[in-house]
Amino acid sequence: MTEPNPKPSPNSKRHPGLRSRPGPRSPPSQPTRPAPEPHTSRTERADRSTTPSGGRRRAFRDDRRAIEGLPVRLVIALVVGVASLSVMMGMIGDIDGLAATELDAQPQPEVTTPGDQSIDVAVVDPDGTRVTDATVIVRGGSARIDGVATARTDADGIATVDVAPELGPNQPDGTLTVDIKPPAGSDYVDERENTRVLVVTG
Repeated sequence: MTEPNPKPSPNSKRHPGLRSRPGPRSPPSQPTRPAPEPHTSRTERADRSTTPSGGRRRAFRDDRRAIEGLPVRLVIALVVGVASLSVMMGMIGDIDGLAATELDAQPQPEVTTPGDQSIDVAVVDPDGTRVTDATVIVRGGSARIDGVATARTDADGIATVDVAPELGPNQPDGTLTVDIKPPAGSDYVDERENTRVLVVTG
């Protein structure tokens, strides 16, 4: 048994001389342009390209913290330098002090009375050796003298100083100070206080 041919649809019939009309054409799509980037400097572009993860690294010349911190660093460096210099100068002074020899004055008598008199002052080094050509200077302390009395040590290391100490009214006692000027060109010094001469009323 043969099957009947299907009935052709009316739209399936085409005129032999006509072509099918194409549908309306859509306008050609244009490539999408990226949005323009904001204006950036060459330094920022370089920083953006070299910084990982897209982070921005501030350029050194744009980092004002370095400029603001510079004076503080200079002040700190100056203070440290001055302190170091002071320590070094102190060490040098201590070395010079160790190389010098301290002198001492031994007045005789150590206790005297007001009025004209002579005081023998022996100048000795730490070993007890007497020093010649040293100048002994006697000044008034709580007891008064007229001006300053000086004398130079002889070959025995003794200087004889003439003084006339005075005490004030109702003053029971007073003192005279003794200083030493070391011989010229020597390593002697007189930096410590020497024995004072005590003046008491008779």
